[in-house]
Amino acid sequence: MIKEHRIELFACRASKDFALKVIDELNSSREEGEGSYRLGDLVVTPFSDGEFQPAFTESVRGATVFVIQSTFPPTDNLMELLLTIDAAKRASADKVIAVIPYFGWARQDRKDRPRVSIGAKLVANLLKAAGADRVMTCDLHADQIQGFFDFPVDHIYASKVFIPFIKSMNIENLAIAAPDMGGAKRANSYARELGCPVVICHKTRERANVVSSITAIGEVEGKNIIIVDDMIDTAGTLSKAADVLMAKGAASVMACASHGILSGKAYENINNSALKEVYITDTIPLTTDPSVDTGKIKVISMTGVFARIIRKIYNYEPISSEFIH
Repeated sequence: MIKEHRIELFACRASKDFALKVIDELNSSREEGEGSYRLGDLVVTPFSDGEFQPAFTESVRGATVFVIQSTFPPTDNLMELLLTIDAAKRASADKVIAVIPYFGWARQDRKDRPRVSIGAKLVANLLKAAGADRVMTCDLHADQIQGFFDFPVDHIYASKVFIPFIKSMNIENLAIAAPDMGGAKRANSYARELGCPVVICHKTRERANVVSSITAIGEVEGKNIIIVDDMIDTAGTLSKAADVLMAKGAASVMACASHGILSGKAYENINNSALKEVYITDTIPLTTDPSVDTGKIKVISMTGVFARIIRKIYNYEPISSEFIH
């Protein structure tokens, strides 16, 4: 008897909307003879003490199972992903692929001071222990985090959507800026593709999430600058960098960031800054709180890229062309 090769897609609660858009993208780009895609039924039962238990209501035996979930706070999102992977393996899934649009804990990628954890490595170990066979994620905080995994990692870059979008804007006197020295490689990749100069912002920190000063290195006068980064958390660095660039004579400052964490006073910081517009992807859902002003923030979807790579992985097609930074 020939073993059936089939795909099953499921979403944990924090990324349900993202997953539904991935399904739409898969169905809208179906080739002739290709079956339709759907989101499988995953039920999460809560308990009064705060625990919960994911369960599949349909068979996944022998299937290639994709579980979609970003692991932004709270930690319940990570735990739900781990439990769902474990449930799939115990239900005899052939392969379980964790699709993690935003990989949380990635900033803890090294011991930057004594007696601290390396959270990114711990999460990689947890995913392996749960039974994941592969991980697909977008813009890790540091590329070398891929080495923390003992199985394949598909590291997708948001530049796949941001660069075509920036080109479509036809911005004159464009310059790309890195908000700190760590982002110089990313900024240089964007600038090379867009054929424009690079500006580097050098920052010093008082402590985590608190920036004491920023200086800009490069030609700023009269430039329309786009700051590129992998994430926006409190937006303190981003807002200060935009203000410094405008003070140095920039014509305008916008930003593109892969992950809009937007914690603390992020929305207030963005709205009170010199930033004209901020573009983020949908790896983390934007708040739906009507009291929060999100007017400057625009969302560009990554679901088309994820859908394309999911299809290629399932069909054993080459995907190297998708990972050009």
